[in-house]
Amino acid sequence: MSAWNEKVKDIINWLSLELKPQAVKMLTGEDEIPLSAIKAGEAFGHMSFCQAQALTKRQGQTIYMGKKEHWCWATLVGFGMVDCSPESPAFEALLPFLGIQDAEKAPAFFAEFPMLPEGKYTGTVVGPAAAADFEPDVILINCNNNFQLRSLFMAIKNQTGKMLDVQFEALDSCVYTIVKSMITGEYTVAVPDPGEQERALATDNEMIFGLPFSKLDELHAGLLQMEKTFGSYHSMQPIMEFDFARPNFYNRLFELWGLETGKELPLRK
Repeated sequence: MSAWNEKVKDIINWLSLELKPQAVKMLTGEDEIPLSAIKAGEAFGHMSFCQAQALTKRQGQTIYMGKKEHWCWATLVGFGMVDCSPESPAFEALLPFLGIQDAEKAPAFFAEFPMLPEGKYTGTVVGPAAAADFEPDVILINCNNNFQLRSLFMAIKNQTGKMLDVQFEALDSCVYTIVKSMITGEYTVAVPDPGEQERALATDNEMIFGLPFSKLDELHAGLLQMEKTFGSYHSMQPIMEFDFARPNFYNRLFELWGLETGKELPLRK
């Protein structure tokens, strides 16, 4: 077990994650397939990548998929396994199905679709990040409530001093978390794709957080700081109380503003 696996375990515990974070890695050849991986073609046949993710996040399985096992266009295009360049027959065939009514706007939208270099990767592996025997490109964290997602946002702000800048798309969550995170090196957030809902059993309270592996230390440090001070996921105690106790800096601010002060929360040790 490596140090980064242990950090993922910390995140699971700090956020009480019900679904296992998934380690995702792009492979350039079959010689890179981890020993722990089940080969999708032999065990399942064709499947979508979100179905492989589901087997990981719910059952802890590690799944390898080659180009021939992918049963969804989005990952084939996003992972750079097929040609969907402008003017190609595939490009023209796909445009009417991007969910854009105005056909003239579809090409410009698809020009921004995250894609890895064509032909660079021949396969993908996804496994439970807390126990993965390979170093991933991206870790996917499936939040089962918005408060977990809020904690991730707070941890990032704690370390960077900035708000998380994200864009949301209704489709292709696999691409907008995995591929976009790999290309930009930045955190991403996505709503589960309709295919995840219908074919990979995603629930209506899930949100997907894309964590570039290079930022694992940063996110872990932010969550750890919250555990040591205030604002951690488990420190929230919902209660409808008026004139409630507040951190001591509230009273200082209210004194400066000429407003009433009140009870203070005890300092955390």
